[in-house]
Amino acid sequence: MTEPDWLVEGFESNRVRLRAVAYRMLGSLAEADDAVQETWLRLTRSDASGVDNLGAWLTTIVARVCLNMLRSRSSRREEPLGVHLPDPVISSADEKNPEQQVMLADSVGLALQVVLDTLAPAERLAFVLHDMFGLPFGQIAPLVDRSPAMARQLASRARRRVRGAGAQAPDPDSARQREVVDAFFAAAHRGDLGALIAVLHPDVVLRSDGGTTHPEASIVLHGAAAVARRTLQLAQPAAVKRPALVNGAAGIVATLGGQPVGVMGFIVSQGKVTEIDVILDPDRIARLDLSALAG
Repeated sequence: MTEPDWLVEGFESNRVRLRAVAYRMLGSLAEADDAVQETWLRLTRSDASGVDNLGAWLTTIVARVCLNMLRSRSSRREEPLGVHLPDPVISSADEKNPEQQVMLADSVGLALQVVLDTLAPAERLAFVLHDMFGLPFGQIAPLVDRSPAMARQLASRARRRVRGAGAQAPDPDSARQREVVDAFFAAAHRGDLGALIAVLHPDVVLRSDGGTTHPEASIVLHGAAAVARRTLQLAQPAAVKRPALVNGAAGIVATLGGQPVGVMGFIVSQGKVTEIDVILDPDRIARLDLSALAG
């Protein structure tokens, strides 16, 4: 096998993992793909003949690319300054393919991605690479220009913030998640405020991202009563709600006239909805890969 063939094969065998790292780092599927492409370009310009562990080496490259993108994001970001939700990974409610399983490892819906967006770039890198992908601090340290001990502290600080944010893992029974989400929509369809409140955790959080097209829809609400009232205000009986997995948890893709108009991801914990994440930005919805829902 020639060196170019070896590089292509080695890169392709790591592509899914690299995209998963980039997604966790950036929260944007399009930017994650850009970071993976840049990693390939850097590989082709490098001498990798002496690399013992190509996978680990590529992971550090994509992490460095993502770190640079995070540091420059504030000067080029086009999203509004209000609520911004990370891109969701949409898959069929019936199954996830192996690539999606890698993408969604350690997932708690969009909740974890929301928390990661609050971390400083170096903290995010240390936490993602160590806690999610198992890289030792000795490999992480040069990426953030710190000693291994300082890199460990970055990850520890990030870990405390993630835990402090209270992001909850969904109930492991996906069928039970779906039952609760179905009960939520049934109550909304009936206009039954009491039934809606009954399926919501008292401290439920709703985040809605309308993007630049619908800035009035970008809100954060806390508490069952407020979330239930908002749900009834915005209910669209004509919309078709297609069951989906949104970052591995129960959710729906809403369509009107066959066109997707919204994505809702739920976290159901101990039989109650603890979090609802809604994306109504038509530009972002148009870029989502909804092929898993075809048919």
